[in-house]
Amino acid sequence: MSFCDRISRLLPLAVLAALVGLSACTVTPLYGNVTTGATAPGQAGAPARVASISIEPPVSREEQEVYNHMIFLLHGGAGEPDKARYRLRLGVVSRQVATAVRQIVTDGPNERQPTSGSVVMSSRYVLTDTETGEVVSQGNREISASYDVPKQEFAAMRAVRDAEDRAARELAELVRIALLQDMKKTGL
Repeated sequence: MSFCDRISRLLPLAVLAALVGLSACTVTPLYGNVTTGATAPGQAGAPARVASISIEPPVSREEQEVYNHMIFLLHGGAGEPDKARYRLRLGVVSRQVATAVRQIVTDGPNERQPTSGSVVMSSRYVLTDTETGEVVSQGNREISASYDVPKQEFAAMRAVRDAEDRAARELAELVRIALLQDMKKTGL
């Protein structure tokens, strides 16, 4: 019996074994409805657990940005629920870090000026069940957004603001994913 004959006999068995092995693998969406395939927040099929989260009012501009994005991500822009089952507390802190500095030949206060920077935004979040007072999910998430520092003062200020807005948007995504994972783990 030649090598090709052996392969042609074993190939159907190998394919069958692979199909049986792969049939045990399942993937389910983290959020959304398995039957309809709807996964967009605020759309049909979005889980009720996400729709019943209210967020404590923000106290800073950065927290306001994260808050606005969280409202959209959790409720599809429909606003917060009247009778929320869960309460989310966000603590958002932002700092700027100079990532590249150029030397200036002259002496004085401006002898080292940053040419690029990064905004590092972090959040400590706590999700609490309003009926029992039990903490459902808590954690820390951090994200950074880079920016260039142009010579014009207004453009430099705007670059920092844009980086803060990008960081807030990404931080809201990270917190939402963490909440959904924790809620799924606990069976909510």
